[in-house]
Amino acid sequence: MTKQPLDKRKLPVVILCGGQGTRLREHTEYVPKPMVEIGEQPILWHIMKIYGSAGFERFVLCLGYKSWVIKEYFLRYHEMRRDFTVAMKGDPPQVAFHNQVGEENWRVTCAETGAESGTGGRLMLVRPYVDTGTFLFTYGDAVGNVDLDALLDFHLRSGRIATVTGVHPTSRYGEMKVAGGKVLEFNEKPTVAEGVVSGGFFVFQREVFDYLGDDPRAFLELEPLQKLARDGELSVFVHEGFWHPMDTYRDWQHLNEVWKSGRAPWKVW
Repeated sequence: MTKQPLDKRKLPVVILCGGQGTRLREHTEYVPKPMVEIGEQPILWHIMKIYGSAGFERFVLCLGYKSWVIKEYFLRYHEMRRDFTVAMKGDPPQVAFHNQVGEENWRVTCAETGAESGTGGRLMLVRPYVDTGTFLFTYGDAVGNVDLDALLDFHLRSGRIATVTGVHPTSRYGEMKVAGGKVLEFNEKPTVAEGVVSGGFFVFQREVFDYLGDDPRAFLELEPLQKLARDGELSVFVHEGFWHPMDTYRDWQHLNEVWKSGRAPWKVW
């Protein structure tokens, strides 16, 4: 019997949206980190557009710090982006929208996961909203042109519980290649560093919940992923293209400059 392919529209995409972003305090004093803007939209919107362009429609947002800002953004999404007419007589006033600006095939679940929870704790707390055998998971503060179809296919073929996307980090410093006390090459930042690090963009099977404890402060990147690796249940999908986090004010400046140029590599929609 031929196995039916997964319907991407039904697979939840869980996004961590609860951190405080202390290294980006210029912005996160007022809004949660995923709501810091690139261009005129929050980085969370950019991440969701990346997934949406690949056909994913279900999103589960793990809220924490200043959660109401994210809730209000989605509750008033159409009001903020579309033209409308308000009939001022009546209770309640009637609103008629006039254009299709900003329409998305998204179903967004906003889940409170606590102001102080860790990444593993947040994932465990949204377990009731993850009702499929396979689901996706990522951070709310990094963008990239990751081939999500290839990632999902790689994960399913691996037959393992978890897959993490490995990326080449951009260096925060000028890098030098040296030999015998002599500089052979100097590369000014940003340049691609050697090796790979976790870039988020995970794919999990539901069995990943068996690796999470009950402590809401637990971090996914510590015992859960380490144990998955020891058990031979963690694959890495190496992404050779663009990926960039928004950890610092300099990152924010860089991503906004790239977006303003009109050549943002993560704009795959």
